[in-house]
Amino acid sequence: MSDKLRVGILGATGMVGQRFITLLDNHPWFEITTLAASASSAGKTYEESVGGRWKMTVPMPEAVKKIVVKDVSNVAEVAAEVDFLFSAVNMTKEEIKKIEEEYAKTETPVVSNNSAHRWTPDVPMVIPEINPQHFEVIESQKKRLGTTRGFIAVKPNCSIQSYTPALAAWMEFEPTEVVVSTYQAISGAGKTFKDWPEMEGNIIPYIGGEEEKSEQEPLRVFGHIENGEIVKLQSDLRITSQCIRVPVLNGHTATVFLNFKKDPTKEELIEKLRAFSGKPQELGLPHAPKNFIQYLEDDNRPQVALDVDYEGGMGVSIGRLRKDSIFDWKFVGLSHNTLRGAAGGAVECAEMLKALGYITKK
Repeated sequence: MSDKLRVGILGATGMVGQRFITLLDNHPWFEITTLAASASSAGKTYEESVGGRWKMTVPMPEAVKKIVVKDVSNVAEVAAEVDFLFSAVNMTKEEIKKIEEEYAKTETPVVSNNSAHRWTPDVPMVIPEINPQHFEVIESQKKRLGTTRGFIAVKPNCSIQSYTPALAAWMEFEPTEVVVSTYQAISGAGKTFKDWPEMEGNIIPYIGGEEEKSEQEPLRVFGHIENGEIVKLQSDLRITSQCIRVPVLNGHTATVFLNFKKDPTKEELIEKLRAFSGKPQELGLPHAPKNFIQYLEDDNRPQVALDVDYEGGMGVSIGRLRKDSIFDWKFVGLSHNTLRGAAGGAVECAEMLKALGYITKK
């Protein structure tokens, strides 16, 4: 019997589910044993259920092709076959909250890519390099759920990954006002250009719910645990944003203007970016980037075409840091939205949870 942890994927046939499958292929710690999706996919092999909808640039791994897809609503049946689960289900927010809690109550940890539980007070929302200490709130959540090993953990919105790491690196300089515009890839909507040809040569100046997430989720990431709940950051930091869909397949770019209470030099700011590291690097997690943030000196970087796959898509690229005529500083950030921002970030969270002893064999 394999020493690897048995993992299942809820919502396995969608774009994020497919990305989970490619990331977990030959993973040193985890082995896919169960795939679940909607009732229309249940009973078919994974290869049959996806058909021509495989959206990854790499081939479908042989190991999953013949796995028979289960109905995601058959909670007990799915949970019985796994040590933990990744969730990427496509349901309403209330349905997602309900089914993820049902799985957790079977004593099955759930690491979710969904937004439904991001503001549940005792559910940790973690970027592992920035706030792994928030996983400690799991003990309070387990008391609420009545579980001994089952819980839910989530990762934040994909768009905040392109600028929140820079803010984390600069917290000692006390950032205050932040104005950010994100230019978001179509894969963030689960699409390719084949699915969405009208996006070619087009920009859409609205993405439902994204601006609220971009403004509020960093404050929760920077928050602290109090009385068994995550309390968002109480400081002068305020963020306002615009979120725009652009004709790019992968990669969310952010343009950021910000003020600090303190007066750092450009050299100090760049040094803090390049030196920023966290628990994943210390632990050597399989999907942790060796260097979390790179600073690029060229005026025409970061670029999606050149930099989106930095550190296998798990690193963050920052460039064009310069003084501003109204704010103190401005810069451009870039992150891979389906790797660092979505499935990859969730896999790194699961790796951290295993390393910290929260996810174990049943």
